[in-house]
Amino acid sequence: MESQMLRNEGTTFFRTCLNAINVLSGVGLISIPFALSQGGWTSLIALFILAIICYFMGILLHRCMEVKPQIKTYPDIGALAFGKMGRVIVSIFVYLELYLFAVDLLILGGDSLEKLFPNWGLKVGALRVDGRKTYMMLTALLILPTTWVKSFGALAYVSFGGLLASIVLVGCVVWAGVADHVGFQQRGVVFRLRGFPTAISLYTFCYCAHVVFPTLRSSMTKKTHFPKVLLVSFSLSTLTYGLMAILGYLMYGQNVETQIALSLPQHKINTKIAIFTTLIYPLSKYASIIYPIAQAIEDASPLCATRLMSIIIRTLLLLTTVVVAIAVPFFAYVMAFIGAFTGVATTILIPCICYLKINEGWRKFGWELIVIVLIIVVGVSVGLVGTYSSVKELVKRLR
Repeated sequence: MESQMLRNEGTTFFRTCLNAINVLSGVGLISIPFALSQGGWTSLIALFILAIICYFMGILLHRCMEVKPQIKTYPDIGALAFGKMGRVIVSIFVYLELYLFAVDLLILGGDSLEKLFPNWGLKVGALRVDGRKTYMMLTALLILPTTWVKSFGALAYVSFGGLLASIVLVGCVVWAGVADHVGFQQRGVVFRLRGFPTAISLYTFCYCAHVVFPTLRSSMTKKTHFPKVLLVSFSLSTLTYGLMAILGYLMYGQNVETQIALSLPQHKINTKIAIFTTLIYPLSKYASIIYPIAQAIEDASPLCATRLMSIIIRTLLLLTTVVVAIAVPFFAYVMAFIGAFTGVATTILIPCICYLKINEGWRKFGWELIVIVLIIVVGVSVGLVGTYSSVKELVKRLR
């Protein structure tokens, strides 16, 4: 999902694997221990089942693209299946997912900076802005120049830093457990029904990368190898997610924070490294995330295509995400909403429905049709329950 939507022709198998892992192993890593604490140990089964389902959905997208080689992007698949209306509907879900993810990146930046520099705020006359909101605005200011870049290829190299950030973050958590003597003593709970919808929604968010897969595939030299790319990237990403979830839960149990870096011992150098590492995500990924939305607006009219209008559009987009982030500053539950609402749609439902339409699978009764229908039922159930649960939690915290 973290948007590598560029068209670099002739990408090797190894480079595509790295790009896919970078897309999959992103911000979700920060909250995966919290997700496990919400659902309990048995919810790990759901994580692995979701990984298998989402891998299969990537295969379905690959098969859709084999029908017509001209397909390059995710909305192209919607257009192939349902025409112009299909493109519009798919685009709405894609852009909404990217927009909400950009909002969550600003919340992440504000939370991280507040942990590093607590008890600080902004005062303008009689107006007092607390530290977290101030830091969200500061994060936005730091990000602003990167949003003006019109070369997506240049942004891709910046966003690749997210892969390194994930590796460093896992290392810091392991260090805290071993060298800082936090230990791995917490037993946790076996199953927690009340938090299970939140856990599933957060797990789904971890695999919200399907909007990028068509572009990654179209960039490959040997497109027939894309299923192998999916197998490698999903296997390694799931291994990383499972490891981080288990380590974080064994260290802090039900007391783990919504962001694992915020749970680490204060005043330790590895804790500061971990928090600074989480700051890499908003700084390196925000511009890439917002780029497709800005590009779509600019392409809508020649008046929007000028350099000045491009800067204005991208600045206004940033301002709107700041406003939303300040209004709903709850990182994990915004993430859960993205996973349950737009994530289920783009990751599970749209691939299934488009595949059935393009391949006329509904006419062939067999094991594949049964599996796809079951996945649709599961997807709809997760979407409805998860969306209700996340909205309920957000409303509860806004009161």
